[in-house]
Amino acid sequence: MTTTNSVQFPGEAGSSVPLQQAKVSQSTVPLRRQSAMRKVKEAAKSLLPAPVFLSLLHHKEIGRYPNLLRPTTFNEKILQKSLRPDPWFAELTDKLTVRNYVAQKLGEEHVIPLIAAPDVFTKEVFDALPSSFVMKANHGSTYVEVVRDKSARSFEELRDLANYWLSLDFYKIARERHYREIEPRIFFEHLLLDDSGQIPADYKLHCFGGRSGQPIIYILVISDRFGQNTRGDIYDANWNHLDMAIGAYKPSPKPAPRPANLDAILNAAMKLCGDFDYVRVDLYAPENRVYFGELTFTPGAGVLPFTPDRIDYEWGQLVPDAFLSTRPPLPIPSARQA
Repeated sequence: MTTTNSVQFPGEAGSSVPLQQAKVSQSTVPLRRQSAMRKVKEAAKSLLPAPVFLSLLHHKEIGRYPNLLRPTTFNEKILQKSLRPDPWFAELTDKLTVRNYVAQKLGEEHVIPLIAAPDVFTKEVFDALPSSFVMKANHGSTYVEVVRDKSARSFEELRDLANYWLSLDFYKIARERHYREIEPRIFFEHLLLDDSGQIPADYKLHCFGGRSGQPIIYILVISDRFGQNTRGDIYDANWNHLDMAIGAYKPSPKPAPRPANLDAILNAAMKLCGDFDYVRVDLYAPENRVYFGELTFTPGAGVLPFTPDRIDYEWGQLVPDAFLSTRPPLPIPSARQA
């Protein structure tokens, strides 16, 4: 889960890569007027062909122009997939339609309970919500608002924030083509907390070669997401802490102890990545339970900085060549099946 303090890229924090398209306060709705110059710049960017736009963006964030004809780095391969997504990407990226797919592959008990997914967010919907919940939008990253105490929030505030999210075209942020096919919706989920009443850490498992049956998995653990000391630590599947960073996250001074349910976390990720050549599986694992977060096929929109930079090349070698092809749909359960 990611608070909506800014609209960012969907990589590793949903993802703390750069581009802050708009500021969103938790207490005030950001319906700010853009300056005339800002509007001109946005209009000019919208006219750029997607490959040109992404090449310029990659150069800005990574420091070099990508090779989209013969991609070798992780980011280059993700960029190419953003331009030519597989047929099932939209359905499994949509945070509502993916729920049924995950229930079939992993089990209903691993899907965070859905409270409501109304066609229109009305006062009647708000009144029927429990005292705590999470409001989300299904069509992008960082569209998340945690409500711990409904009595401290107003319907009008949340309605305006929801309408703002619905007005955003997430495709325009980084030209991830499959986002154009997702119909924007607002929905409400159960607020997931651990036994101490805190929001649990976010496990983002990068799964390479899932279709082989023996995926290579690296785990980014984001802790204290809503606090003042947010950290991002990367581990291998044996819980060895790796000397690297993804995006803007700084590692913790001291690595976290191995989770008691690490095997369950890895098993869940293996079940969910088994149909794909590459996917990032996001999970929550409070108190020996495992819950699904989302599936991400183009993390960071292909402009995700690595520290050190060589990791971009090393992870690029792990992405199977099959990932770059646009194949007919796999015989996987439809996310839209009830």
